[in-house]
Amino acid sequence: MAPMALSAASPFPVLFCNNPQLPPKLSFSLSNHHYLLPFKSLSFSPKFRHQLTIPCSATRKSSNNSSKNSRLVGEEVEDESFPRKLTQTFLWAMEGVYILWLFLLPYAPGDPVWAISSDTINSLVDLSLNFFFILPITNLVGIHAMEAPVLHPISEGLFNFAVGWTFMFAPLLYTDIKNGRYKGSLDALWGLQMFLTNTFLIPYMAIRLNEADASSYPKKKRSQLGIVMIKGAPVVGLVGGIVCAISILWALFGRADGDFGSVNDRWDFLLRLVGSERFAYAFVWDIVLYMIFQPWLISGNLENVAKSKILFVSYVRYIPVVGLLAYLLCLNREEVCRAA
Repeated sequence: MAPMALSAASPFPVLFCNNPQLPPKLSFSLSNHHYLLPFKSLSFSPKFRHQLTIPCSATRKSSNNSSKNSRLVGEEVEDESFPRKLTQTFLWAMEGVYILWLFLLPYAPGDPVWAISSDTINSLVDLSLNFFFILPITNLVGIHAMEAPVLHPISEGLFNFAVGWTFMFAPLLYTDIKNGRYKGSLDALWGLQMFLTNTFLIPYMAIRLNEADASSYPKKKRSQLGIVMIKGAPVVGLVGGIVCAISILWALFGRADGDFGSVNDRWDFLLRLVGSERFAYAFVWDIVLYMIFQPWLISGNLENVAKSKILFVSYVRYIPVVGLLAYLLCLNREEVCRAA
């Protein structure tokens, strides 16, 4: 039977044909079918050489539906931002509790800042002189240009463990993809963190959760210190990791020639120290918070890691110190510096 086309009066202009082969040249003119103009055309698979126009009502949307969909999109974005805002609120509340409880109120163990004793000040000065065990180790190898203060190994170990871990955070902060939302200086932030730890890291964690806006938060230009920290990330990681390892060993076995007792005695001293000295109590807080912030920051910056090491870093990021060391050793430094 010969091909037959329906007349224009028919509401569905469709081609009927017994022969599976379409005519060599076949086309439809829509000029006389105004009711089809708003519709899109669909094509069959590319293996067919000819196309057949079929009415499709899927794209016919009213302006009311469009505005309704716009409102729905806005509601979805707002729903997604709720957990972020809730987390920010929690972090700012944590900052307030941290400052009030550890610095100002007299209820935590030890003395608040406004009533700090001279003994506590002297202990902090002596601990600072034993920073990274430089003086004790030089004295052990026979160099006595300056004598290291003799303190309980538990105090020295706790202090240097917290400071060594803080030291390792520097390259992580400089490579954080959200650090542009922090308007201040990262150099100053990390420098103050070395002395006051989470007093400044908690606000940074809250600020980096600000709503993303490229115009409001331009990419932060890295300082010379930041470039050095990124390029030397493996060295920073190894130094900080070694200090943390020595801190644990020193706390358990250091100054064996002194009268500091066995491992059990030292553990008992640690409990008494945390329960009586504010600085030791604060260091425990800092270590617990670092255990939260380390995997949080690393998980948001896995794209900075070499592709072949991403899976490994994602697994070990929860291990204190070790996860951060893995991030720094596996950091794709050339790519990160190129993206600056």
